[in-house]
Amino acid sequence: MGNEEEYLYTKEHEWVCLDDNIAIIGIAEYAQNALGDITYIELPQGGDEVEQFGPLASLESVKAASDIFSPLSGKVIEVNGELESKPELMNKFCYEKGWVAKIEPSDLNEKGNLMTFEEYEKFLEGLDT
Repeated sequence: MGNEEEYLYTKEHEWVCLDDNIAIIGIAEYAQNALGDITYIELPQGGDEVEQFGPLASLESVKAASDIFSPLSGKVIEVNGELESKPELMNKFCYEKGWVAKIEPSDLNEKGNLMTFEEYEKFLEGLDT
């Protein structure tokens, strides 16, 4: 995985990192800060088909339960099983070890519906006002 400044983001605070034709998905630092300590995650199943902005996984934290939405449509090819026993990885390493799933995107043109790092930063500034 690369630098989070190279990732694409959703308004629901998910990130996606494209590595060849694989999309690695996680939650942004803003989301994990807002949720507090993450205590449980329900991961998707390998082979599941997901739609852009549709549900991918769900998690529980000390503050709330929340869905994680897929930034792109595609087929789940791998999940981060380590999160089942160590959901706190999402808090400590949301851009590295805390990734949720890898999907094989079905339509890379959907990237146009996502924000660049700079656009996401401006979006977050608007939330603080």
